[in-house]
Amino acid sequence: RETLFRLDYLVKTKGFGLLTGTPGRGKTTAIRHWANNLNPSLYKVIYSSFSTLTANDFYRNLAVELGAQPAFRKPDNFRTIQDEISRLAIEKRKTPVIIIDEANYINTAILNDLKILFNFEMDSRDRAAILLAGLPSLNSTLRLGIHEPFRQRIVMNYDMGGLTKEEGRCYINDKLKGAGCTQSIFDDNAIEAILNAADGTPRIINKFCNASLLIGESHKASSINTDMVMQAINDTEL
Repeated sequence: RETLFRLDYLVKTKGFGLLTGTPGRGKTTAIRHWANNLNPSLYKVIYSSFSTLTANDFYRNLAVELGAQPAFRKPDNFRTIQDEISRLAIEKRKTPVIIIDEANYINTAILNDLKILFNFEMDSRDRAAILLAGLPSLNSTLRLGIHEPFRQRIVMNYDMGGLTKEEGRCYINDKLKGAGCTQSIFDDNAIEAILNAADGTPRIINKFCNASLLIGESHKASSINTDMVMQAINDTEL
């Protein structure tokens, strides 16, 4: 709920937003859910995870996603992107929502250019919402002095933490309920062991629960106990 609130604030305010979190915390899932619920008559959503591209390839891809013909030269692509964003904002009255996933891998040259790329009318207004999502290392990158002008333009910055124990229990129970399960599968100590080992990360909770269920099935057990969970944790360790 907090993540969606922050994303809604970004799209209404426009400008740059930052969403970070360790792997498996649900950043992409939350973004996808949020983007799918944006009114397509009011917003044009563009999603890109090609953050390892060269600067010009990144801009060419962005131009294509905006529905424009990409150019070969970087200045031409800059102009094409700005013209298309202005056309969407002014003529079609749509707010472009540009999502750059895996942004912790983004080229420094692109970060240096983003502020210039989305500079409209001498920096007097924002015509698009630009969300950078990635690992917490993205925050460290943006703290570098060279990125100070860009950092000052960030209007939303949120780090997705892990689930609390209570949220973790609800998460497991809701997943089981969604699968059609009507009985208690994991005993309380087993759930506690899973949550302690997963440290609030949903993807790891899924991984341990799935492995525990496989072990329970192989033992023809009617419920999952702590010993099965510990075996599952050991089996999934590389």
